[in-house]
Amino acid sequence: MNSEFIVAVHAMVFLHHKTGTISSEVLAQNICTNPVRVRRVMAKLKKAGLAETHEGRANGGYAYYKSKTVTLGDISRALDVQFADSSWHSGDRDNECMIASGMSDYMDSLYSKLNEMCSGYLNTITIADVEEYLKNKKEGRL
Repeated sequence: MNSEFIVAVHAMVFLHHKTGTISSEVLAQNICTNPVRVRRVMAKLKKAGLAETHEGRANGGYAYYKSKTVTLGDISRALDVQFADSSWHSGDRDNECMIASGMSDYMDSLYSKLNEMCSGYLNTITIADVEEYLKNKKEGRL
């Protein structure tokens, strides 16, 4: 998993909490990152239909409409997030040893299952759920 997911979830919860259009500068300030990074992530969310953009010098920015139900799973798919992944594999598929030759395929299968499980769980959490959790935490109800 990379930090794009964190930026996207933070931005979407902030947009859900606020009403109207929010600029990338305001989002970046709340997320504690830079506006270019926010725009890159938000472009992917917009392409997936999860966020709206409004053009204009004075009123340009991003919006999230509460009539939509966006899940963390939707966000992870829009960003093509892999929660478990490795570019390195142990062993050698051409080795005669069953451990050395089979381990990389086993690990790939394991990572695939872990990603399916993560996606399934994230499909149950909405942006509104995250906002509600933060509200309850702030009010000492957690």
